Amino acid sequence: MRDTTIARNYAEVLLELARRAGDLEGWGQMIDDVASAVRADETLRRFLESPRISVDDKDRVLTTAFQDRMPRMFVRFLQTLIQHHRQMLIPEIAVEYHSLLDVAQGRVHAEVTMASEPSAADRELIATKLGAAFGKTVVPHVAVDPRILGGVVVRIGDLVMDGSVRRRLGALRTRLAQ
Repeated sequence: MRDTTIARNYAEVLLELARRAGDLEGWGQMIDDVASAVRADETLRRFLESPRISVDDKDRVLTTAFQDRMPRMFVRFLQTLIQHHRQMLIPEIAVEYHSLLDVAQGRVHAEVTMASEPSAADRELIATKLGAAFGKTVVPHVAVDPRILGGVVVRIGDLVMDGSVRRRLGALRTRLAQ
């Protein structure tokens, strides 16, 4: 819990730096790239977490690795993480950054469950209809579950809208049993 709060604070700073740079999406991609490297490369992860390697050595390696590929302010942000011994939070910071970016851009993610794989036109229609209903840009993440028989189940945060045939049949069964 504490790490998530700390990661969110750093993500807020990163979002502000990205705003100043005028490149919210680009900075999101950069933090994703670094987070992916930390997750995937065990040598890098061990290098960053090792207490035997000084902060100055870690700073030097990061500066050398990223100075030509990333903006100076982004590299300084990474150096600040290292100086405060928060470099292992980079993957969590990336997640929190995208969460904050979604809020800033009025975007929500919806888990959409359907009985069969929708066509591209159906996906577009779902995004459009949900966007109109919520007044935000909706990014649908579609999953297929034949057990719902038909219809759609949409989850956005804690809100669940169940328009499945399975639920309707269950409700009809309950009414008929009464």
